[in-house]
Amino acid sequence: MKENKVIIEKLNSLLADYQIYYQNLRGFHWNIQGKEFFELHVKFEELYTDASVKVDEIAERILTVGGTPLHSFEDYLATAHIKPVKNVHEGEISVKTVVSNLEQIITQEKELKEIAGDAHDSGTEDQMSALIEEQEKTLWMYKAWLK
Repeated sequence: MKENKVIIEKLNSLLADYQIYYQNLRGFHWNIQGKEFFELHVKFEELYTDASVKVDEIAERILTVGGTPLHSFEDYLATAHIKPVKNVHEGEISVKTVVSNLEQIITQEKELKEIAGDAHDSGTEDQMSALIEEQEKTLWMYKAWLK
């Protein structure tokens, strides 16, 4: 089924982006410095813990629709739209990167939701709807922090 192959490919792309997003968040959590340390250290941990759960759910969805989830850093780096960042210590740069990463992820989720809807894959469509709703709120909050 052609639609299923496209859905699996798009889910794997989303999985790769989540893995890079997750690792970026770990780095922010470990390396944050400055006046926002206490606030952002905790927030980045909340975000990477949440991203870890989503990684698992996306991988399980790939398996559910008959695919094989990507599972090597080599594959993630080759597939992801999000780029890894390193040695970021400043709060504002960290939060701007979170915003940019989330915007990329939401764009992919919306595209995947539409593809899944056209393919009558309500499970994937529903999963993307739930992710989009939650992440749009998270995105709004971090954009508000930047103001």
